[in-house]
Amino acid sequence: MSELSLRARQILYAAVTEFVATGEPVGSRTLSKRGIELSPASIRNVLSDLEEAGFLHQPHTSAGRVPTDKAFRFFIDALMEVQKLSKDEDHRIRSRLLELAPNQSVLRETGKLLSELTGTAAVVVAPRSETLTLKHLRFIRTLPGELLAVLVMSNGEVQNRFLKATVDEDTLIKIHNLLDDVGEGRTLGELSELFARRLATERVQHDAIRKQAFELGGAAVANVGSEREVEVVIEGRAKLLEHIDFSDASGMKGVVSALDETERLVHLLDATQAAEGATVVVGREAGELGGGQLAIVRAAYSSGNKSAGSVAVIGPTRMDYPKVLPLVEATASAMTAFMGRSGPVPHPAGGSDDDDDG
Repeated sequence: MSELSLRARQILYAAVTEFVATGEPVGSRTLSKRGIELSPASIRNVLSDLEEAGFLHQPHTSAGRVPTDKAFRFFIDALMEVQKLSKDEDHRIRSRLLELAPNQSVLRETGKLLSELTGTAAVVVAPRSETLTLKHLRFIRTLPGELLAVLVMSNGEVQNRFLKATVDEDTLIKIHNLLDDVGEGRTLGELSELFARRLATERVQHDAIRKQAFELGGAAVANVGSEREVEVVIEGRAKLLEHIDFSDASGMKGVVSALDETERLVHLLDATQAAEGATVVVGREAGELGGGQLAIVRAAYSSGNKSAGSVAVIGPTRMDYPKVLPLVEATASAMTAFMGRSGPVPHPAGGSDDDDDG
């Protein structure tokens, strides 16, 4: 049954949706009451074939059947029809980030919103430093022979570092003007490479102010954030636990520990970072994370036309995928819009280094 017949698809669809709704093993009599125009005996035969093909399994000989990871994967890829967002859901997602107070964390509020909308756990991964673009770079004279470099990133994050340098106030103004012309909208990695290339040109080597500007710029952005752990926000842990039927204590321990394994979780989300729209990882597709009891629906959001971070929902494998996928996609889209409002328009990728300023 590598290619399922129309009848088998119809019954598998009904079995998955019924199991998602009730959490109970599904039998032929139940499905016969769900609009399938076959006798219970005929349905039972198809269920048996689906079990043999690995789409269903029977927990007990006297019980109905339960969808496997293979069934959920086939349902997601070939059977389900994604729901449209309701007007209320669309409004809540669009307005929530617009109405953030200055002291509210966009990551935490986004996680809370997605958890509220889906009724399970939500994960928001902050942009990595290398994906953030620079909004402002300023040097402040502190002690003699010392400057404080202040970097304001596209997400509003501020990073500081002290540099050894002697610069008078007039020169500092000229340096700021030079760096403003080339720096805004580029990532830290792009800036580091750009400053190094500019310093290698003969023109800059014979211009003391340009040379000092690019030296200070290079020192300011070098390795910023490279040792910082990726920030991960998880909301709605208790909601997730309510959805899973734990047959033993080890099962609960596996799910709880999955929410604490942030490094592993981020690695899993990064593995699908390049995909467009929402992607789904079901059960054992996530390896041992959560003991095979979890599913993850994630989508990337962008900053400056570059993939920056992720939003995701973690729930039981019997998640309501047609409802959850558009909610995750819409939330990621709202995060992208937020990043765009809080940051500058980036320079085109691969732009020329031969600008008039350098």
